[in-house]
Amino acid sequence: MTELTKGANTPVGAERITVELRRSGGPVDLSALLIGADGKVGSDADMVFFNQPSAGAGSVRHTTATSGGPERIIVEPAALAASVHRVVLVGSCDPDDPGRTFAEVTELAVRAVPEGGEPVLFPVPPMTDGERAAVLLEIYRRGPGWRIRAVGQGYREGLAGVATDFGVEVAEEPPPAPVPVPAPVWAPVPAAAPAMSLVKPPLGRISLDKGARASISMDKQDRELAIEAALEWDGGDENRRKRGADLDLYALFVPASRAVRGVKAAGTLVKSGHTPQGEAVRPENGEVHSGEQPTGAVDRANVVYYKNLGSLREKPYIQLDGDSKVPGREAIRISRPDEQGYILLCAYSAVSNGFGSFRSFGAKAVISDGRGSTVTVPLFENTKTRYWVALALLDFTTDDGATVRHIESYSRRMNERRPLLHIDGTIEMNAGPVEFKRP
Repeated sequence: MTELTKGANTPVGAERITVELRRSGGPVDLSALLIGADGKVGSDADMVFFNQPSAGAGSVRHTTATSGGPERIIVEPAALAASVHRVVLVGSCDPDDPGRTFAEVTELAVRAVPEGGEPVLFPVPPMTDGERAAVLLEIYRRGPGWRIRAVGQGYREGLAGVATDFGVEVAEEPPPAPVPVPAPVWAPVPAAAPAMSLVKPPLGRISLDKGARASISMDKQDRELAIEAALEWDGGDENRRKRGADLDLYALFVPASRAVRGVKAAGTLVKSGHTPQGEAVRPENGEVHSGEQPTGAVDRANVVYYKNLGSLREKPYIQLDGDSKVPGREAIRISRPDEQGYILLCAYSAVSNGFGSFRSFGAKAVISDGRGSTVTVPLFENTKTRYWVALALLDFTTDDGATVRHIESYSRRMNERRPLLHIDGTIEMNAGPVEFKRP
């Protein structure tokens, strides 16, 4: 692997180059600009980012981060138009939050992997002067070939500042409405091209693959925001419904005041004896957690279900809409996302339901912010004689939104002990209390 310092460059071929962004700490988005000989883009269409994932007839493409890998920009140098002299790779903090800077980001690095060639790594030097965006790398023509240069130039104005420098017209906020001026009857009124939006769009409707995750961007201080997380099931076929299909939604939760960012990733399945360790999500409390009070006591208190419907107006700011005893839907609503740490959605199937799998009931979880983002968490396994399934983990410990993680973990056969959610967001199956549901 070739490691570049700021200002250094190295030759690469004209084959596909995959650029990956790797970071720790605050969120960073990766984007690209296609630059001509004059140092400007040809048009706003020459910017590649989350709102515009392709440019140059597909020669430069953006792919979002997944549970299995980082955010990427793919560049096909041989397919670029002759008018494109450089492809500039840019990292930027969340455009929806002007308070974010690179001071929150640690260990930022960009890695370019030429197809069939040696990877090129650029560890970006720290930026602590209020920078909100930075030109990281550029892939540029040199004679008949191509080279990669490490840049690392920061911009306090954010992505809008970078884009404007390279000739992209952007508007982070809608401009005030102009006072209409009547045009002469003989003068045509040209239609103004809309400015490019740098605000992240809603997810739309997506369905998670097994073990995948998706992030919903949100303002944690929005007091009107309410997230709905539902357990939906249709009972499966008619024979299945006749045998019974009463499922119950449980929301195990750790409030932000108790949550920690642990050594293990949130959503990791752990065994008995796990001791959560990590830094408090709310460091203003001055706490660094190492261990915790007996987990059974925490689990019994921190759960919303048919016997404890919760509340939206006071803690825990989670409320169940009721107990559906026939195939249909149960839902919780979540307010005050700033007060949430981790929420584990679980489903319980009473023994009287027989021995069908949760999947045979047509069960799934559906999470929506009511503002254009809906994430479905399906089930893929046909396990039988299992009375508990941990469906999905909602992780609210990042400042810019919530991450929905597909879990689908089942209790042991014929085991009625419910799952347990640790304060670091890890999950222990067959460890919670037993509480039979009576008719």
